[in-house]
Amino acid sequence: MRVVKGRVVSGNVIVEGEPLAEGAVVTVIVSEDDETFRLGPEGEQALLASIAEAESGETVSGEEVLRRLDGRT
Repeated sequence: MRVVKGRVVSGNVIVEGEPLAEGAVVTVIVSEDDETFRLGPEGEQALLASIAEAESGETVSGEEVLRRLDGRT
């Protein structure tokens, strides 16, 4: 996994640097105007670990999350 930057041009995301493989599945996080998104090294590692878990199928349904939040495990 890698993090890349890009810009929208005519409705398409143009990636900076090396192009992505054709058919690559991507997640796009859009910042609002002057909003920034920064993580320290620990936060970045936690985010990457969470993404890896999700990609390997280690997920919980939304219904299960709501049950857990409601205390009905």
